[in-house]
Amino acid sequence: MSQQPRSHREHRERNGDHRRYRDDDRRSSPDRSSSRPPYYPREDEHVRDVPRVEHQDSKCTHICSRRGIVLICAVLTNSLVLICLIAAHMVTSGMSSAASLGGFNINSNFNLQGTELQQVRELDSQISQMRAPGVYGGIPFSLVFAAISLVFVVASNKPPHRMPRKLLVGSLVFQAFGTVAYVVAVGLYLHFVIGVNATDVCKRRERLYSRNGYTWMNCDVSGADAAVALFGLITAILYTVGTVLTFQTIRGVKRYLQERKRREADRHQPRSQPQRVPMRAETTSV
Repeated sequence: MSQQPRSHREHRERNGDHRRYRDDDRRSSPDRSSSRPPYYPREDEHVRDVPRVEHQDSKCTHICSRRGIVLICAVLTNSLVLICLIAAHMVTSGMSSAASLGGFNINSNFNLQGTELQQVRELDSQISQMRAPGVYGGIPFSLVFAAISLVFVVASNKPPHRMPRKLLVGSLVFQAFGTVAYVVAVGLYLHFVIGVNATDVCKRRERLYSRNGYTWMNCDVSGADAAVALFGLITAILYTVGTVLTFQTIRGVKRYLQERKRREADRHQPRSQPQRVPMRAETTSV
């Protein structure tokens, strides 16, 4: 009988120790929770949400890429080619044609009179007709290239890997063709202008103008024609750079898609391997 109370006492003492430990744990738990800042889990949520905001790129980000900037510059240089073509036609067409546009009164500001005035008008009209193929061919040429370049600029408002492959290939072919086309067009235009300036009509008009003090009207290549050639060559250089950048983009997209397929395959492999291992074990046991 004396042993039972002892066992009960030991059991109570043990229960009392457990209660003390529980009380100590309860008292220490607020201390532990107080050591952690209350906003800590909220910071984790904000950290997880930050990458989503960073990956949301605007359309201007993709349009203003290197390819997009080159195409935008090509649109501007095509416009400059168009402006210089019109200016060259107006300058070389003579003062009589400028007077017909309302620039000045030919009877009051022009020193030529009588038969010389009639000859200058005829020569100006002949020069304008001779230069018409270059002007009427160059204007639609530059307009078409500017419009197509603008279309590719607007179409590149997505990441390259989300764009259709045909669009990237079409941009590559267009810019490669534009490089060759502009080099050939500039050569033909200068050859055409030099050929017109070497005719007898141009020489006679130069003598008539220089006889009355207008020495600037000569048969040399004008500044506007030189500007057409200059901006045409700059456009060809831009299309060359765009071709290289587009080719690099196509290669980069191809590598990216291959890498993504490989990663997807690697993700599916660990799931399929545990299922294959027991099947092999069963077959070997049989």
